[in-house]
Amino acid sequence: MFMGEYKHNMDSKGRIIIPAKFRSELGDKFVATRGLDHCLFVYPMHEWSKLEKKLTSLPITSKNARTFVRFFFSGATECEFDKQGRISIPSNLREYAELQKEVVIIGLANRIELWSSKRWGGYLDSAEESYEEIAAAMEDLGI
Repeated sequence: MFMGEYKHNMDSKGRIIIPAKFRSELGDKFVATRGLDHCLFVYPMHEWSKLEKKLTSLPITSKNARTFVRFFFSGATECEFDKQGRISIPSNLREYAELQKEVVIIGLANRIELWSSKRWGGYLDSAEESYEEIAAAMEDLGI
């Protein structure tokens, strides 16, 4: 299970070190794609396969489903670690997530997310303001 928050610097070639805790969970090959809120989602292959099955079973007659599937899959790329435990983030994904030098890597149970440090800070600020309200609404979801 992925959890925690880490900060690492991305080099000029778009490579970033993934924490050792996360590397073993991700396995040899994994998938990175556009996420929500302008971050990147990174899935181990077994989680990606589950998600892929769900998304490809959506009706193609649904405009929202088509749009989401196109956006999600067109940004997806298979990744693997180099000998230093780094992954190379393609330029289109770096641009989408506005990744610069400092990148925040967070664990979210079945995936990790890569955030620009600036965007993550802004997201946390806004989320903290409504955290209690969101927590109360989680009861409606059975949590």
